[in-house]
Amino acid sequence: MPRSALGVLCSLLMLLCVAPSLHAADADGGTAPSTKKHGSKKRIVHRRQVATHPAAVNIDTRERLVRRVATVHGRRHVSYQRVVFAPVIPAVPPVISAGDLAGLNLTHDPLDLKSSVALVMDQSNSQVLFDKNSNVALPIASITKLMTALVVVEAKQNMDEVLEVTADDVDHEKNSTSRLSVGSKLTRTNMLHIALMSSENRAASALGRNYPGGLPAFVVAMNAKAHALGMSDAHYVEPTGLSSHNVASARDLAKLVVAANEHPLLREYSTDTKYVVDTGRRSLQYSNSNHLVANPGWEIGIQKTGYITEAGRCLVMLAKIEGRSIVMVFLDSKGKQSRLADAGRIRKWIESVKPHAITQPLVQTVSMPQS
Repeated sequence: MPRSALGVLCSLLMLLCVAPSLHAADADGGTAPSTKKHGSKKRIVHRRQVATHPAAVNIDTRERLVRRVATVHGRRHVSYQRVVFAPVIPAVPPVISAGDLAGLNLTHDPLDLKSSVALVMDQSNSQVLFDKNSNVALPIASITKLMTALVVVEAKQNMDEVLEVTADDVDHEKNSTSRLSVGSKLTRTNMLHIALMSSENRAASALGRNYPGGLPAFVVAMNAKAHALGMSDAHYVEPTGLSSHNVASARDLAKLVVAANEHPLLREYSTDTKYVVDTGRRSLQYSNSNHLVANPGWEIGIQKTGYITEAGRCLVMLAKIEGRSIVMVFLDSKGKQSRLADAGRIRKWIESVKPHAITQPLVQTVSMPQS
C-alpha cells in the first residue's frame, strides 16, 4: 500500500478514536478526560471546557475540530480537539440624555451631586439654598404626572366615576408595559392614586382622556396652569411624561411642587407606600416608586419620580429638614439610585449649615468647553 494512503488511513482511525470522547462531553455537559496508552503508562489529556456566560446564551457560536500534531519520544502523534469560537459582543453605547447634549453633565458642584440639574429652596420664604443649572428647560419624564394630577383635582370632576383603560392609553411612544390591561376599570380616584404613587402611565392617560373635551383639552389645561403658576419654560404635549417634548426647568418645577402641595389628596397619594386596586378582573398591588417615603428618617410632604432616556432620573420632593419645608428638584441624574442619594447629600448639607445661616446660595451653572 502506498505510504500516502497509509497516512490517510491512520488519520481516519485516530479521528474515530477521538470522536466517542467528544460525544461524551456533549451528553453530560462536562469535559470527560480521555486516556491514551504510551508504552505501559496511560497519558490523561484534559480538554478545556468552554464556559458560556448567561448573557451570551443567545449568541451564535461556531465550532470545529482542530488537528494537532505532536512528537513524543520521536514518534509522531495526531490528535483532534474541538474549539468553540464566540463572536465579539459589541459594546453597548452610552445613554445620552438631553442634559448631556447640552453639556450640563460638565457642571461640577461642591456637594458632588450626580444630577446635572438641581434646585433647593426654602418654601416659607422662597429662598434658594442651592442652584445648579436650574434655569435650563429639559425633558421631565413622569414629573409630568404632578401637573396631570393638579389639573384633575382642580377640575372637580366626580372622583368616584369609573374610567376604563382603552387601546388609546397604550404607549406607542416608548412601547412601555403596564399592569393595567385594556378593559381594566378603576375609579378616577384610584387612577389618580396609582398614577402619582407608582407612575402608572395608562392611568395617567385615562385621566387626561376623560377630561371634558378629551385629551386635547386636557393638554391645553396643563399648559394654562403652568402659565398661571409662572412656569415660563414649561411645555406639555401629553399627560404621562413618556414624550420628551414635555419640558420644564427646575425653577418651574419648584413652583409646581409648591402648588401641588396645597392639595391634601395629592400629598396623600404621592407619599403612600402601597395600595391595592380592583380592576374588575383582578386585584393589583402597587408600591411607591420612591422608597424614601417608607424611610422613618424622612418627613416627606409630596414627591414624584420620573425617568425616560432623554430626561435621565428625575425627582421632585418637599421634605421637612431642620424644621423647615424644603423643596428639592433633581433632573438628569446618573444612576438608578443617584437622585435619592443626591437628596440625602442635600439633607446632610442643610443639617450641617442650617438654613437660616445660608445668606448666599450655592450656585453652579453650566460651564461649556471652549471651542
